[in-house]
Amino acid sequence: MASSSTPKYNSNSLESSSSKRTLKDGTNWEQNEEIPRLPGETRVTDKDVIYMCPFNGPVKGRVYITNYRLYLRSVENDPVVVLNVPLGVISRIEKMGGASSRGENSYGLDITCKDMRNLRFALKQEGHSRRDIFEVLTKYAFPQSHNSLFFAFLNEEKFPENGWMVYNPMSEYRRQGLPNERWRVTFINEHYGLCDTYPSLLVVPYNATDDDLKKVAAFRSRNRIPVLSWIHPETQAVIMRCSQPLVGMSGKRNKDDERYLDIIREANGQISKLTIYDARPNVNAVANKATGGGYEGEDAYPNAELFFLDIHNIHVMRESLKKLKDIVYPNVEESHWLSSLESTHWLEHIKV
Repeated sequence: MASSSTPKYNSNSLESSSSKRTLKDGTNWEQNEEIPRLPGETRVTDKDVIYMCPFNGPVKGRVYITNYRLYLRSVENDPVVVLNVPLGVISRIEKMGGASSRGENSYGLDITCKDMRNLRFALKQEGHSRRDIFEVLTKYAFPQSHNSLFFAFLNEEKFPENGWMVYNPMSEYRRQGLPNERWRVTFINEHYGLCDTYPSLLVVPYNATDDDLKKVAAFRSRNRIPVLSWIHPETQAVIMRCSQPLVGMSGKRNKDDERYLDIIREANGQISKLTIYDARPNVNAVANKATGGGYEGEDAYPNAELFFLDIHNIHVMRESLKKLKDIVYPNVEESHWLSSLESTHWLEHIKV
């Protein structure tokens, strides 16, 4: 049985306190006026701030904003406290306090990150420091136009290989032994006209025509027909992926969809039934009928077995993650840690 005494949360993974890190020229970070930068990374602004560290209390430092990151370095701490936050990690920026705020360190910015960090910076009211940082962060972390180039496109680093060409779908299919006498590659989605959330090349049963695929797509949510994702090199068993059938409250059936799943079963060789894993809880799948969705019922699909994996929807998962975040950052009373962890239900969600 786990002990109820849990050591205090270690912040080293979130904040670097090393004073020995060096730049490419060998100088220490804290001894250099500039921050470590990647090729193509440019500094936009920098301001004096007080970082409200949840572990060590207020930390005086200077925050630097580039077109790629938010970087803070303390000015009085030994060892030096460093924060290194890529702008893409930021999910929300909020102003705290107003012109009438009088409490110490009550005026500044709250920054919520996607990696469970909550960063709070106190700033002086004079000089528009908060406004400047808020506007710069908003501009670069949440660009309003596709015409604004992301940092990765401004990066001047040269690579020996073109990253866009690392993955070739046809080469990957050939590696898996496809196409073969049971499975074929179709170009029906070459211009994403069949399904805009599927790749341009799809592997489907050899005996299913492109006209069949169009009829099946009309009965699947967002046209996500069953397509091959992986094939076993010896047994030829496959893993397919697809969306829910559009059964609805009336229990609609689609002969083309039913026949297509039978073709998939036949292409798998010596199996009597398909195994269908539905990621949702059973109750959610039933509820989806009210909005036109549903699941593969045994009456319409007698040659398939359906299993629900009980993975909840995005709203439940997000709330669970929020509760987890509350207990791990910055910390929680040791005596309540295990019960607080249990109340998040996070371990239940990820057990699948």
